[in-house]
Amino acid sequence: MQENYFNRELSWLKFNFRVLNESSNPALPPLERLKFIAIYGINLDEFYMIRVAGLKKLKQKGIAKVGIDLLSPKQQLEAIQKNLRHQKKLLEKNYFEIKEILEQKGVKILSYEELNLQDQEKAKHYFFNYLYPVIVPIVVDFIHPFPHLNNLSFGIVVRLEHQTDKIQKFALVRIPRFFPRFIEISQGIFVLSESVVGEFIDEIFQGYDVLSWCPFRITRDADFEIQEEEADDFIELLSEGLKARRNGEIVRLQIGKTQDQTLLEFLQAHIHLKKEDIYQYDIPLNLGALWQIVDDPHYQDLRLPLVQPKIPEIFLKEENIFKILDSQDVMLFHPYESFDPIVKFIQQASNDPEVLSIKMTLYRVGKDSPIVEALIKASQHKQINVLVELKARFDEENNLEWVRALEDAGAHVVYGALGLKVHAKIALVLRRNHHGIKGYVHISSGNYNIHTAKTYTDISLLSSKEDLVDDTVRFFHSLCAGLSSQTKLKTIFIAPTQIKDKILSMIATEKHKKEEGEIIMKMNALVDADVINALYQASMCGVKIYLIVRGICALRPQVEGMSENIRVFSIIGKYLEHSRIYYFKHSGIFFSSADMMTRNLERRVELLIPSLDNKNKEKLLNILHTQLRDTTGTYELGSEGEYFKILGDKFNSQESFEKLF
Repeated sequence: MQENYFNRELSWLKFNFRVLNESSNPALPPLERLKFIAIYGINLDEFYMIRVAGLKKLKQKGIAKVGIDLLSPKQQLEAIQKNLRHQKKLLEKNYFEIKEILEQKGVKILSYEELNLQDQEKAKHYFFNYLYPVIVPIVVDFIHPFPHLNNLSFGIVVRLEHQTDKIQKFALVRIPRFFPRFIEISQGIFVLSESVVGEFIDEIFQGYDVLSWCPFRITRDADFEIQEEEADDFIELLSEGLKARRNGEIVRLQIGKTQDQTLLEFLQAHIHLKKEDIYQYDIPLNLGALWQIVDDPHYQDLRLPLVQPKIPEIFLKEENIFKILDSQDVMLFHPYESFDPIVKFIQQASNDPEVLSIKMTLYRVGKDSPIVEALIKASQHKQINVLVELKARFDEENNLEWVRALEDAGAHVVYGALGLKVHAKIALVLRRNHHGIKGYVHISSGNYNIHTAKTYTDISLLSSKEDLVDDTVRFFHSLCAGLSSQTKLKTIFIAPTQIKDKILSMIATEKHKKEEGEIIMKMNALVDADVINALYQASMCGVKIYLIVRGICALRPQVEGMSENIRVFSIIGKYLEHSRIYYFKHSGIFFSSADMMTRNLERRVELLIPSLDNKNKEKLLNILHTQLRDTTGTYELGSEGEYFKILGDKFNSQESFEKLF
């Protein structure tokens, strides 16, 4: 029944609203609060580029119902637009409140007219020496048509009047992305780039009087599909798709507040958007650019300090990671425990003359990756097999660069799995010893990315257990042979063939235990109808179920007769809760790369890893129990879909982990 589920897109909007709500927290330093506004803006950009754009396509095709809640695309779009206009009020309120606090701390975000005379002179100098030569002015008339605007283009729209014949025209000034969004004129004085351009715009359009101007930003549909079965050259096809992304349909217009509505009417007439997808703001456009100020090293005293990740004592006592893994498994909880041992694991494998082969999956590795650099180096004298997932959205171009570098170095590179996205994070090192060849594995819930490993919580396991090694060998054979849609493993569980059935089976086991059953599941998203229905059934049999779901949750908790034994929590804090941990009292505890979404369970290659020794079982269970005690960054989901902040003695699970590890 559709009323048993929350809508996926509206649930995501509530997640992003929880992110925004953290910017309201007066206990946080001002730049920490500003960080949440930046994250909110980046999240919303991607949501519009992919999810809203997708709903618009479905609406155009006349699709009536989508998703387990059966809301039509039209109903979802209307609800999204209504929600966003409501959220805009808190967004603008919080921005101005944080801006005022920052000014008291010596960090000012100003427009040109708010600068003192000395700083105005500096802004003028900046304009003529840096901006003026490269900005692109375009007068729109019958000779000069309205230009193509790339996705997330930013600039200003201008109304002009000719000084002689008094004919009015409209123009655009595009501000290149490579310029800082906020120009630091003096120490701690940041000026909005568009206000500097706007102040001197008459220098650009000589012979015209500037009647009015305001900033704008457009968002395009950035999703594209690749028909892999028809691809002779997958990389060429992907490159074409990336080019097409720049030309996707415009799905959103953001514009600064202006008294001159003809500016808005001009833009609207040329980009053909309905007013529902036009958002006017009092605050700067492109909120993600606030990271420029948030990450400025001069003002880190206005943020929460990032605690130095701990390196477990075993790695301080013994430098050789292979010797460590010969005697024990090591489980790490990032970012509280350092990611450095994982980097060293690959670097040591690259340099060790006894290592014959390194195999890895790469999803989002970022730029300047020491792990990929080690693989490139090792390719000259070892067998290197790397699966680079080229379909990792918004990382395609970066991954293409790594593919070319790896192939040029001599590595064997696989681009993905036909019809599936490879989301598993796993590495295998095969090393020669006097008994033959021994394998060492690393498996993780997170990416091989040294930057996100400092701010995302994830689980890593390093091991040389034969069962794990054998499964990992089979896993890589299946990837290279194109058999991922058929492969089954013995100790590890793989999607799309095993994970969903295993999860449903373990829920059923707890269901049969009734009141003695217990389930704790920590994930980023819960959408799959089969998993949700199984949890409902377990709840109705008396099983106590605790779900820690950071983002989307389609399950409706606390409904009498269906889900009264289910409680759903979401933790928003200093670190992004990215780890997936699944505990079933009578079946064990696992960590995974997979969320409980149909796409992860049926259309991706994912891994679910059992904890095989008591020490690591205890560690994972302690993480779950500690987070269930959180009363600082935790929200609880009610039966009507609203999230409420947990009240009680202040206990911050993330701070607790910082002290514990």
